[in-house]
Amino acid sequence: MASLAKQWKRATKRVTMAWRHRLIADAPLWLRKIGGTPATWADSLLIDHGIFRMAYLNKHQLSQTAWRSAQPTPYQIAQAARAGIKTIVNLRGERQCGSYWLERAACARHGVQLVNYQVRSRAAPSKEELWGARHMLDRVEYPILLHCKSGSDRAGLMSVLYKHIKLGAPIADAKRELSLRYGHIRQSDTGILDAFFERYLADTAQKPMAFYDWVDTVYDPDELKASFVAKGWANRIVNGVLRRE
Repeated sequence: MASLAKQWKRATKRVTMAWRHRLIADAPLWLRKIGGTPATWADSLLIDHGIFRMAYLNKHQLSQTAWRSAQPTPYQIAQAARAGIKTIVNLRGERQCGSYWLERAACARHGVQLVNYQVRSRAAPSKEELWGARHMLDRVEYPILLHCKSGSDRAGLMSVLYKHIKLGAPIADAKRELSLRYGHIRQSDTGILDAFFERYLADTAQKPMAFYDWVDTVYDPDELKASFVAKGWANRIVNGVLRRE
């Protein structure tokens, strides 16, 4: 049964991607450039579940110069620009998706820098991702808005790193950004992000060291992945009901 479900999911994804590519090919060039075709909006609102984010963006303030949220609509990007946001960090990465096309066009229209920095929600963070996040947070222009699809998991991971790197918050305090308050369900596969920070806290309790020193000298992503076990019921909620990435 599980195998059939996976096959169905892969087949559905292939059909969706083929449909999205067809939208690009059929749309006039000028509409593609501004990302404003009706089909692009339909893809964003219906396929990417943006209709729910229009009602609730899951937006929260991290500091005077940083916020976190779910995938914003063009209207919400315009609001962010008027509020002074200079950079939007898209944690989903560049993708063939109506939400991304609309976001790219809206950022260009409102003078907001769009930074695509893809991270994962169901994998032990790699050392390259962690160092890349540090360099990215050091070089972007503030104020910033960090977002993923739902504002729960990848936005939570990056918010923990932001608070530790830029605000100097201890990991024990910063990791509260991974919380059910933001829709993060630690019992699912996305709980590997909690396990990552908790492993650091356990190791540094035995031998104190700075977070990035631990990343460089102790942290083993493969071991963490092998040792983490999620709950089936939680994955059914996150993957089946909430349709998280």
